[in-house]
Amino acid sequence: MAGSAQLALLGLLPRSAWAASARIEALIARMTIEEKAGQLSCFNDEIRPVGAVFNPVVDPRGADTLLAEIRAGRVGMLFNGYGVAGARKAQAAALKSRLGIPLIFAADVIHGCRTIFPIPLAEAAAFDPDLSERAARAVAQEANAGGLHWTFAPVVDVARDQRWGRVAEGAGEDLLLNRQLAAARVRGFQGSDLRRGDSLLATPKHFAGYSAVRGGMEYAAVDMSLAELRETYLPPFAAGFGVGALATIASFTDFNGVPATANRWLLTDVLRGELKFAGVCVSDYDADRELIAHGVAADEADAARLAILAGIDVSMQSGLYNKHLPALVASGKVPMARVDEAVRRVLALKEALGLFDDPFRSLDVAAEKKRTATPAIKAVAREVATRSIVLLRNRDALLPLPRKGKKIALLGPFGTDKANLNGPWSFAGDAKDGIDLATGIRDLLTDPSALAVEAGSGIHDPLADGVERAVAAAKAADVVLLAIGEAGDMSGEGNSRTDITVPAAQQALAEAVAATGKPVVVLLRHGRALALEGAVRDASAILCTWFLGEQTGSAVADVLFGVREPTGRLPVSFPLATGQQPWSYDRRSTGRPAGDADPMEPGRSHWRDAPDRALFPFGSGQGYARFTLFGLELPGRVAAGQAVEIRVTVANTSTWRGEAFVRVDIHDRVASRTRPVRQMKAYARATLDPGEARVVTLSIPYQELALVAVDGQWRVEPGMFDLWVDAGGEVLHGAFEAV
Repeated sequence: MAGSAQLALLGLLPRSAWAASARIEALIARMTIEEKAGQLSCFNDEIRPVGAVFNPVVDPRGADTLLAEIRAGRVGMLFNGYGVAGARKAQAAALKSRLGIPLIFAADVIHGCRTIFPIPLAEAAAFDPDLSERAARAVAQEANAGGLHWTFAPVVDVARDQRWGRVAEGAGEDLLLNRQLAAARVRGFQGSDLRRGDSLLATPKHFAGYSAVRGGMEYAAVDMSLAELRETYLPPFAAGFGVGALATIASFTDFNGVPATANRWLLTDVLRGELKFAGVCVSDYDADRELIAHGVAADEADAARLAILAGIDVSMQSGLYNKHLPALVASGKVPMARVDEAVRRVLALKEALGLFDDPFRSLDVAAEKKRTATPAIKAVAREVATRSIVLLRNRDALLPLPRKGKKIALLGPFGTDKANLNGPWSFAGDAKDGIDLATGIRDLLTDPSALAVEAGSGIHDPLADGVERAVAAAKAADVVLLAIGEAGDMSGEGNSRTDITVPAAQQALAEAVAATGKPVVVLLRHGRALALEGAVRDASAILCTWFLGEQTGSAVADVLFGVREPTGRLPVSFPLATGQQPWSYDRRSTGRPAGDADPMEPGRSHWRDAPDRALFPFGSGQGYARFTLFGLELPGRVAAGQAVEIRVTVANTSTWRGEAFVRVDIHDRVASRTRPVRQMKAYARATLDPGEARVVTLSIPYQELALVAVDGQWRVEPGMFDLWVDAGGEVLHGAFEAV
């Protein structure tokens, strides 16, 4: 079994544990079982609702009832509310309870609070952990100003199936990027000290394997080998815990037949035994009650018993712990020691956040006004949005466009749309604050009247005369910008798709516009990789613009007109067809691989109607500058304690100053288990002037060569490794030996 020693090899264990104080032990000694159950119960904040519905309505209580239960000590935390005034009212009620234990206020702050940032998948396209950390820091500062202590983020589920809607919330398909961004986002949310008024407790979720649901269908079953769990799905959690995250949320799904919420092996043996996690484990929304529908619990009391014994410390929304823990303890079905263990963790978390010393921490009306939607926060949101854009194709250097001298037609349902800028989980944002594409483009045009705008179609349905009007606008223009893709509610939780193509009405618009012969720039709006078809796939230029949040129009315009170079790279692979899902660039080797010369060679590994390739694989993307590589240097042999030190010269061969993205992949030639055909292990960026050349150094630590071997143990197996270095042009190849 891969245990803590193996995770230590990868540098993925928590950096420190934390413990309860004498104050907490004294509180536990005074608490009734009803008060203990209350501390383990989390409810939707109906005192200060945000107006958006994020979950199905389950047991609504109403503000007055909720305040009464808080005063009775039956509530430990509230979630998904926003605003200082309501939080102060709720906290005052908590302090009037018998023991005066303060509340924690939490929320699903996934990609912004009042100011909406790009979805996490878009941000991942920047391939910049420092940027992700700065973004999370800005979001934390704003969320605290609105009366929050805790975010149910980041999502660290490695996602290889683009049909799954929650791809939008994570960092994509690559393990290294997921690990790096998990750590960066936790550091950003939490800051240097959890007790500070601008610190937001982070929650890597969902533990574990949630994204590997069958058929990409939300809440479906998960079946995987333990080696795959340990190699792919656990490391991002370990990375987040390793930099100080003190909370996690269990997956909704089952894992190898046992729902995560009732899976003691997963939540105790693995989470706490192998990963050494010492924090609080929360059920997802009503997930303990859902054990009945799963078919593993007979009734609500049985569901509560299974959840707490498995390792769920906090029950979210169901109220089952309040209802049933007292009787379960009285009957001996749940030991009081297990309840005390969970309460100790919750109270230690409140102490770590400084709430016992300052219950009104982050509940300052003046700070709420001063630190919300500030120019500084908006500037970070715009920077992230710009850095998230990926240029997939730029045939004949169509982009960047000139700011004058050309007539432009902006066609498609997203030209002036604000309702779908933010995407899923936009929490407390207001769509009216968003900058739409037309506005952003006109702001940069010398003559704003040079832009003609036509919707052409709805998101799902044709518009009367829509295609005809759009075609007329295209014929009158020099270049067409086609703003198409997904609505904001087509990605995120509960939004799995069987077909990840552009909706038919928009595809028909694209075909009609392409038939005019005018050059087309596709501006995709999306929360996952899409299977592009026809005129969309064949367009002269394609930009991934994701759901970029309120700064969408300005960020896209900056890239279109060359104010900023596109520097994003794909964190997920765009398939040739939906039927290839799940697929990832680092899929394992097969005994009958198809060759590069003939990817459809009979008798080899491919589909009857598609090769084992992506249309645009992970890491795809280009800027306006072009680069070449030469002079690759790497060691012939590396041993434990050493690193694969790589030196390569990158040269800017274009007339543009630009940013080179240099990436290193490896492949273990012979191992005890089949290995990925290639896997990214390092990357770097270098900004170069035209004609400039520079040596770039990259390093792969020895432990990054490890695998979970056939005996279940992490180890580096001696042998040869292939290595590739790529900067978007010719790929350099080398090899080294691990000893």
